[in-house]
This record gives sequence, C-alpha cells and structure tokens, in this order.
Amino acid sequence: MRLPTDLGPVRERVGEAIFSRVAGPEGPANRAHIHGAPGPRWFGPDRPVRRVHGDAAMFTGGLAALLLQSLHPLAMAAVAAHSGFRGDPWGRLQRTSTFLAVTTYGPADSARQACERVRAVHDQVRGRTAEGQAYRAADPHLLGWVHVAETDCFLRAHQRYGAQPLDAAGCDGYVADMARIATELGVPDPPTDRAGLARRLAAYRGELRATPAARDAARFLLLRPPVPWLARPMYAVLAANAVSLLPTWACRELRLPRIPVAEELCVRPLGAAMTAGIRWAMAPARERARSDG
Repeated sequence: MRLPTDLGPVRERVGEAIFSRVAGPEGPANRAHIHGAPGPRWFGPDRPVRRVHGDAAMFTGGLAALLLQSLHPLAMAAVAAHSGFRGDPWGRLQRTSTFLAVTTYGPADSARQACERVRAVHDQVRGRTAEGQAYRAADPHLLGWVHVAETDCFLRAHQRYGAQPLDAAGCDGYVADMARIATELGVPDPPTDRAGLARRLAAYRGELRATPAARDAARFLLLRPPVPWLARPMYAVLAANAVSLLPTWACRELRLPRIPVAEELCVRPLGAAMTAGIRWAMAPARERARSDG
C-alpha cells in the first residue's frame, strides 16, 4: 500500500510521537550512538535480522510474543512478580526496544554489554509460583522458551505484514541471526533455522498453559492498554492482529476469540493498512538513522 508523501509536517509529528513512546526520552541519543558509533557490528547490512527488526510489523509481532510467552507458567510468574509491566509498561517497552536496536544495529561492544546487563538482571530474578514451584529467570530452559516464542512471533509478523517478506533462505537466516543474540543471553544451543525453531516450539508444548496471571495479563494488554483514547482504535487493530498470529491452541488457553472469516475479511486488511501507516510515518526517522551511520 502506497501512502502520500506530501504531508510532511503531519508525518513528522506522528512519526516522532511513535518513536518517543517506543524509544523513550533517551531515544535520540541512543539512536545516534547505535547507528553512528564506529566499530564492527554483529550483523552486516544485508542480514535478515536488520530487515525484520527495522519494519513496522514488529509492533504486531512484539505484542503477539508477549501473549505467547505468558503461556509458560514459570515465565509468567517471573514477569508478574518482577517486571513491573503494569506500573511502567512504557518503560519496559522502551528498554526492550533499545535492547533490540543495540543488538541488531549497534557496535559489537555495545551489543555485548547490553546482553551482559540483561544477564545480570536475570540473575536477580527468582521466586516461586502461586503453586510453590521455584523459578529462575536465568534458567537456560526458561530463557530458551522466551527466545523461541519471540523469534517465531517476530518472523510470523514480518512474513504477514512486512514490506519485504523474506524468502525461505532469509527466514532461516533470521532464525540464525537471533540465535547469535540468544547465545549471548545464555540460551544453550538455540535453533538456527525455521525447521529447528518449529521443533523447539513443539518441544515446549507440554509445559504450556494459561494461568490466571497469564489471562489477566492478556486482558491488560488487549483490553486495558495504557494508550491515549485517540489511539485506542489503532491499538485495537494491533491487538486483533497480534491475536491472529497466535496458534489456535494458544488462543483457546487464553480464552481469546478467533473468527477465521472476520480475520480474513477485516482483521488482516486493517492490520496491513495500519502497519503501512506506521511505516510511512516513521520513514524519516529511519532515513536519519541511516545517514547517521
């Protein structure tokens, strides 16, 4: 979908509003360092991870990943007790988006330091679920679940709504790129192609279920988001498309409705239009980032 390019002032305002929400007050300074600092990067300009993480489809993929990740009871218990996603949801989003930007585009030293900081935080997160089961955020098995869930959702969103979907080799390349980051975070033997990703996801299936905390988090994310009222219609489209990316069994667990006909005729076309609109609004910021680098 092509959108007009002669609405410069409106485009700038909307794009900067989205960027400030996602990147936070340190966003401009972080962007300048990530794209402008000298030194080698983990991923060259032709790597699939750069294409996926630079596309507006990540908004839908990110929300879908949060919903899917919540279905591991230990991961959900850790998030509910330690992440502060309710009290500071924008701060959590900004930290996550900055981490993805640094590891995808930033200097190798900065990417490695970002992973070290995350590992240090994970080392402090431990506790017990409501049923008394112990959890540790640094548990390699639990880290593996978080990794494969987000890799799968990011890739699915890109293949459905991205401006330039990947071919089969590109999909495998994306999974391999994500494995590079996962290894730095402490994930043992992460999958390196799409077939391996599917097998690893299936291996976790017996551990997954929606706890009351997971369903409560889904209601918060989908029905009570901390966004201005004027942005609620667009967020509703984002939420519906995030749900449409989930496996059918995951929607059943979270008690989320799925109407295939409505998805085909309404949800997906609106999702494609919304993603194109975000991409159009944020294009000037992406151009500045490229010129800085």
